Amino acid sequence: MSNNTPSMEDMLKAGVHFGHKASHWHPKMAPYIYTVRNGVHIMDLKKTASHLEKAADYVNKVVSEGGEVLFVGTKTQSQPLIEQYAKQCEMPYVNNRWLGGMITNFGEIKKVIKKYLDLKKAKESGDWEKKYTKKEQVELNKELKKLHSSVSGISQMKKLPQAMIVVDLRAEKTAVAEAATRCISMVGICDSNVNPKNIDYIIPANDDAARGIDLILSVLAEACATGLKERKAVPIAK
Repeated sequence: MSNNTPSMEDMLKAGVHFGHKASHWHPKMAPYIYTVRNGVHIMDLKKTASHLEKAADYVNKVVSEGGEVLFVGTKTQSQPLIEQYAKQCEMPYVNNRWLGGMITNFGEIKKVIKKYLDLKKAKESGDWEKKYTKKEQVELNKELKKLHSSVSGISQMKKLPQAMIVVDLRAEKTAVAEAATRCISMVGICDSNVNPKNIDYIIPANDDAARGIDLILSVLAEACATGLKERKAVPIAK
C-alpha cells in the first residue's frame, strides 16, 4: 500500500500537521507531536505517513478476507467525504447521526433497516398511490426521509463490521465506546486533543480540516477497494 501514501508536501498543503493549542491537548498524543509553533501543536508527519500506511494495509486485509469496514464521521466537514469514499469502495457508512445501539444492539437496528427498505420499495413500486391518501403519503414520506438520514448508509450491512474508520473521536465517542464493547478494531484520525486509548490504528492528524480528512479517507478507501477486488478475484470453492 506504500505507493498510495501521500507525500509530506501533500499533507502539509492539506493542513494534516496542525493540531490544537498546546494548552488543549491529551498527554497520550505526545508520541505523535513533533513540536509547538505559535502555541499550536504540530504533528510528526513521518509518523502520520507510517501509521496511515499500516492502517491502509489493515483495512485492505479485512476487506480482502470478506469483512466490512464501517466509515463513521458526522461532523459537517466530514459528512460528504464519508459518504463519497464509503460508496466508492462499497462499504457501509454513518455520516448523519449515530443511532444508540448501532453496534451493541444490532438486532434492533436491523429491524429499523428492514422498515426503511420496505418503505422505500413500496414507494418506488407505486404501492403508496394505490393504498394511501395524499395526506398519508406525506406522513410516510416524512418517515422515509428520517429513516434515510439514519440508516441509508448501513442499509446493506447484514452483520457487524469487522473494523471501523472514525474521523473524530470526540464527536463520535458513542460509536467508539460501542465498537470497543464489541471488540471491533478501529482506525482513527487522532488530533492532538483526543485520547486514543481504544484506537488500534492511530493516524495522528488534524480532524477538522476537510482537505486533510479527504486525503486520509482517499487512501483508506482505495485500500478497501483494492481489498474488494482481491476478494472477488478469489475463486469460489465448489
